[in-house]
Amino acid sequence: MPLPPAFRAAVAQSLPAGALVTEPEQLRTYECDALTGHRAVPELVVIPGSAEEVRGVVALCHANRVPFVARGAGTGLSGGALPVADGVVISLARLNRVLDVDLDRCRVVVEPGVTNLAITKAVAPDGFYYAPDPSSQQVCTIGGNVAENSGGAHCLKHGFTVNHVLAADVVLPDGSLVTLSRDDDGPDLLGVFVGSEGTLGIAVRITVRVLRVPETVRTLLAGFVSLDAAGDAVSRVIAAGILPAAIEMMDALTIEAVEAAVSPGYPAGAGAVLIVELDGSAAQVVEESEAVEAICRELGAFELHAAATPEERARIWLGRKSSFASMGRISSSYYVQDGVVPRTKLPEVLRQTETLAREYGLRVASVFHAGDGNLHPLVLYDEAVEGEAERAEGLATAILDACIDAGGSLTGEHGIGVDKACSMPKLFGERDLEAMRLLRAGFDPDGLANPGKVLPTPRLCGEVPGPYRTHPLERAGLAERF
Repeated sequence: MPLPPAFRAAVAQSLPAGALVTEPEQLRTYECDALTGHRAVPELVVIPGSAEEVRGVVALCHANRVPFVARGAGTGLSGGALPVADGVVISLARLNRVLDVDLDRCRVVVEPGVTNLAITKAVAPDGFYYAPDPSSQQVCTIGGNVAENSGGAHCLKHGFTVNHVLAADVVLPDGSLVTLSRDDDGPDLLGVFVGSEGTLGIAVRITVRVLRVPETVRTLLAGFVSLDAAGDAVSRVIAAGILPAAIEMMDALTIEAVEAAVSPGYPAGAGAVLIVELDGSAAQVVEESEAVEAICRELGAFELHAAATPEERARIWLGRKSSFASMGRISSSYYVQDGVVPRTKLPEVLRQTETLAREYGLRVASVFHAGDGNLHPLVLYDEAVEGEAERAEGLATAILDACIDAGGSLTGEHGIGVDKACSMPKLFGERDLEAMRLLRAGFDPDGLANPGKVLPTPRLCGEVPGPYRTHPLERAGLAERF
């Protein structure tokens, strides 16, 4: 249903010239995020340049019952930024300033359009860095990281985005502005907001914690004949009481792709490689490095060496961080999945993945944050072959089911979005889902903020509507708490 002309006129009047995108060809730029299997062209895209302009647009959406979707860099992998066809996309690309750097308190204040890596660049000359490091950190924005509770290779030791966000100014779905902080009394509303995938409001100002660069960093690269052996090494390292900054694993298909794309120099003939990075005091790193190397050799690592220079360390990490983008070297298309399993279940789930791949007749490249059991299987397919895209989606879902059956979870860092909303009942019961609906209604009783994401709906999932009925608190809303 087209947006009312009066609403369009009011939005245009509230924003400066050049802040509206209305041409059909330009609107298609915003039709999806990096998960391209789902597409929808929005009615209107606005690009505000300040928090007040964001508030104004959201308030107009609320007054006219128009759904809206906040968008960062569009690098999400679960369809979280998928537009609503009869709604508005609010792009935060112009809110891209570093507002304050307070290294005495290890804090940086930024707008949501600042890229992840830009935070580290702002504090690196003084010996600090921002720990969460998604592979897309050069382009993904901190607003999107907050929405998805993004992770990255170094979250094993240092924690996810939620562990590094100290406060956020949030525009609620009615257009009001609140500040959520770790220091607030009562429920942890900041913790609720981080990872809510844009369904509770839009962050317009974010305070993050930065860390001092460790005294020593040592990066090890180990080549194994099989994924099983590499997985066993991961479990043994953690069981030994060693907590590396990162433990990453890639299989043979992924190695093939990244070698063709960026030539990181991984061991030839490896069925899997491990990247183990240790940081801390020099004495601690030496001791732990020797222990990790001994474990890897005992479990059959046929090649093992440590980066001798910063350049070699960067080259090792280049292969890992380029893994998704490198898949074009071995497949025209791929479907990325994101599940979590207990570390001890890694070998079992990887074997199940191989079995499922044979059953579906498709290849799967595996790359993952092995230290915390966060799997990223990439299902390779050719969209020009009739039925392969659907078969790839079916295989990806089957792998996710295997993760759940192993005691794992639906997502480690990519979020639920639209891609996995229909799988939510596989992990959560109806009472759990109802509690989530009520929480969401407390922030957004009209359901305007990023609708159709995270929680399953009959329209989205083709379900027969069940006994769920609107709760009185949903009808009344809980906004008075703010």
